[in-house]
Amino acid sequence: MIYSENEILQYIEENDVKFVKLTFCDLYGRLKNISVLSSELAVIFANGARIAAKKIPGFEAAGGKDLFLFPDAQTMTVLPWRPQQGRVIRMFCYIRYKDGTPFEGDSRYFLKKAMKAAVKAGYCFRFGTSCEFTLFKSDENGIPTKTPHDHAGYCDTAPDDKGENIRRDVCLTLEQMGIHPVSSRHESGCGQHEIDFNASSALKAADTFLSFKSAVKSVAETHGVHASFMPKPLRNDCGNGMHISFSIFPDSDFLEERLPDTDSKRENAAAGIMKHIRDFTLFTNSTVNSYARLGEFTAPRDIIWASDEGSQLIRMSTDSGDQTVELRAADCVCDPYFVFGLMIYASLEGIAENSPLPAENESGGRLPVSINEAADCAEKSDFVRKYIPGAILDAIIGHSRREWREYSTAYDKEAFTDDKYFYSL
Repeated sequence: MIYSENEILQYIEENDVKFVKLTFCDLYGRLKNISVLSSELAVIFANGARIAAKKIPGFEAAGGKDLFLFPDAQTMTVLPWRPQQGRVIRMFCYIRYKDGTPFEGDSRYFLKKAMKAAVKAGYCFRFGTSCEFTLFKSDENGIPTKTPHDHAGYCDTAPDDKGENIRRDVCLTLEQMGIHPVSSRHESGCGQHEIDFNASSALKAADTFLSFKSAVKSVAETHGVHASFMPKPLRNDCGNGMHISFSIFPDSDFLEERLPDTDSKRENAAAGIMKHIRDFTLFTNSTVNSYARLGEFTAPRDIIWASDEGSQLIRMSTDSGDQTVELRAADCVCDPYFVFGLMIYASLEGIAENSPLPAENESGGRLPVSINEAADCAEKSDFVRKYIPGAILDAIIGHSRREWREYSTAYDKEAFTDDKYFYSL
């Protein structure tokens, strides 16, 4: 259900809501929030809630100016894992300066601009995600271990699949939040699981993805296990990825009968993504550990497309009745707002330039092999600099290079990645 600001204030009074979580992303896709008393919300709707920008990774790009969170009323949801007496609700926020100007590093606003650019060009995009995570046992003190929760395989059933009840509870929790997963299953890796979501608007799909991650973490903890979205938590097992599917519709004919040129526009869009994917791999794969996953098992390394299941970067059916394009490189620690936005811009450029799609399984190069190479690609990219503000891109690149230096000089690289990512991602 979509609420207005006044309806939320009324809901708070009638449903014993005591706290409101104002949620946003830092520049690196990490979810952040502040909690406010519900009695303060009317003022916050009008004036925003101030945050200390210098304490948020990447937000030093604001140049010392104050930043304010403005909640998006349409994203209000109750957090089911919090107490039912003295309830807690959550809203995603836009980030603005004191004068109301959008902060350049607000990735949610970045995606909203990309969606408007698509509409201006005459198109509408719908995104869906398939998200993987791994469950690990915790020790007697509740500290996560690197021991997988089970050793089941793809689509296995209980009792081999010990995460069945956890996935069920995650899906039921999401339903209480107004989010409806399509399916869930045990994946190929030990302790690995996947939950899939239907296509929706780009902004809603990104919000859904972040809500899903919060739900997985919270539900897993109630079951006494640790959920990790770390791209490659186990060196000799499958990594955790996020497959992003999208479809393109002519905006004036949205959800109407497919137009004759839809196939070619889909191919142009896929060609645009293949052309620019190296430029924005830093966004789809944003940690040092992300590159340990690429090229192993079925995670892609080569920039190719194919219709059959495999290790291709893009999967796209040759059936004219299926208009979906699936990007298989990203992982679940990316900032979905930046990634979906850059996918839209790359697609629009492919359509505008009438870019030809290479032959099926014809290589168009390889993805970067490290975050350092990905940072080089982004830094030199006219495409990325066209859309990502310079100060924001410089902050992201600088962060990535520091992370690479720390990793490169670490004596025990596996211990470094575990300390850096396993407990927090």
